[in-house]
Amino acid sequence: MTSSKQTLLVKSGDAASLPEWRSAFAELCPDLDIRWWDDPTVDPNDVVYVLVWQPQPGRIASFPNLQVIFSSAAGVDHILADPNLPRHLPIVRNASTETLQSVGEYVCLGVLALQRDLKRVLNAQRDHRWDEFQATRTAPQTRVGVMGLGNIGRLALRMLHGLGYTLAGWSLSAKSLPDITCYAGLEQLEDFLRNSDILVGLLPETPLTRGLLSASRLATLPKNAGIVSAGRGSLIVMPDLIAALDSGHLSGAVLDVFDNEPLPASDPVWDHPRIIVTGHIAGFASRHARAEYVADAIKAWRRGEPLPNIYQPARGY
Repeated sequence: MTSSKQTLLVKSGDAASLPEWRSAFAELCPDLDIRWWDDPTVDPNDVVYVLVWQPQPGRIASFPNLQVIFSSAAGVDHILADPNLPRHLPIVRNASTETLQSVGEYVCLGVLALQRDLKRVLNAQRDHRWDEFQATRTAPQTRVGVMGLGNIGRLALRMLHGLGYTLAGWSLSAKSLPDITCYAGLEQLEDFLRNSDILVGLLPETPLTRGLLSASRLATLPKNAGIVSAGRGSLIVMPDLIAALDSGHLSGAVLDVFDNEPLPASDPVWDHPRIIVTGHIAGFASRHARAEYVADAIKAWRRGEPLPNIYQPARGY
């Protein structure tokens, strides 16, 4: 028998997470029928929405009445990898308030770690060595440049502003933000880099951003600059970053994202004396927060309003 409710299939976490997803949606959008991705009793014709992480290739195309694809995370590469993906369907990137907040916190953590040389502190603790030293500058004396001025970048800048940093932002298209010096386009990228003592990467992956921070652009950063990377690992040419650190031009890096994840245990980045590695932990959100974002988007969709944070193929994100 066909259900009277619209079905939302979930593939995020594992099947044991379904009760938590159901509990959240029962509160937020009770007229949805929440089912697990591999539930054999689901009629494909009833599936109107999917909430997914790394769906199997070809599966999404099997739902003839599907209206919206929701990513369980901010990225959509795991969905676009499907060669049979129905390209006409809207894909919504998850941008829950918890995701924005957690990435903003990570950015502040990374910037402070570079400004106060946390890697040196950690190395001294590892070696049981008392190392008294002073930071070279305070936050107001430190220029932080954020690459990517979407929702996450704007919140990160507001949080950094509260810490007193001197701030600038760069994006592919022109933006205007209060108290922020904004740069746009490749023609202004080098000026932006020259004025960034700590560079924060929050850009999505596109053909234009892939490898954007290569040797020549890293050399444009001021002497002893540092880098926080929490967007996509493809932004930075890793051998060029290692060379810039080894030469002493750059002072340090805090890296959360990499081209190949998980980062292989044999990768020399793990042991580099000027790099702090974290395992793609910058952004996170509870299932309830992600369900709330999806439920709000579905309600807007039903009212005929635009969906938020839709993937735009022409822009690449």
